[in-house]
Amino acid sequence: MAVHYDALKEALRKDGLTSLTHPRRIRDAAVAELFLKTCDFPVLDPAPLLTNSRAPADGFIAFEDTTAVPSLVRFAQGKILELGPGPGNQIHRYDLSLVDFIYAVDPNPYYRDNVVAKIKKSDLQDKYKLLGCGIEDSEILRGEGITEGSMDTVLSIQVLCSVGDVKSVMREVWKLLRPGGSFVFWEHTRNQDTVTAMAQACWNPPWSALVGCCLNRDIKADILAAGEWENPGDIEVADDPYTCLPRISGVLKKKS
Repeated sequence: MAVHYDALKEALRKDGLTSLTHPRRIRDAAVAELFLKTCDFPVLDPAPLLTNSRAPADGFIAFEDTTAVPSLVRFAQGKILELGPGPGNQIHRYDLSLVDFIYAVDPNPYYRDNVVAKIKKSDLQDKYKLLGCGIEDSEILRGEGITEGSMDTVLSIQVLCSVGDVKSVMREVWKLLRPGGSFVFWEHTRNQDTVTAMAQACWNPPWSALVGCCLNRDIKADILAAGEWENPGDIEVADDPYTCLPRISGVLKKKS
């Protein structure tokens, strides 16, 4: 709540009462501040806030290091489109020997300075470009040469929970991938346990308002509905009936 209050005060200071007509901007600023604080500094992983398990007392990057995320990011190769890089948590994880170029799309402008700093730190100025848009902004993408069938990899790490329309985003992902290209993802989804799914539904309104993501989306169904994949059976869904953030991940190949 503190970051939301600070964002509101800053918006009122800069733009006065007219800032209240743009609540999305205030939330974007608050959410960015939250994730910028949690990416490197000692914090709780948000998942245990919704469960009874203990949280690691490290930053979120350190938490992701204990998951499949680092190995998944290393699958990315060729011409890459990264969805929602946020504070740039994945920049240091790419296998640069496999990377031709990385385009990152994020409509939230409050991450830019942090991402630019990480690009410089990783010496990726010639291989990484941040675009201030979403995957649906086709005119901007076309201006960068990102067109149908042009991407070797699309990477999505904890992004589909926060987009406006998962089905629409996934249709664009499938369209932009070349035949045989890879969709690499690590997300969270609706729990298959009925009781926990009910808990997710109860938590979702305040969680969505404060954090900007949905807890109870059927991510697997939306991914599979986007188009034909060669290996849909390779999708992994965590079997944990007690968490409100069960993970779903995989490396899917677009059918040739």
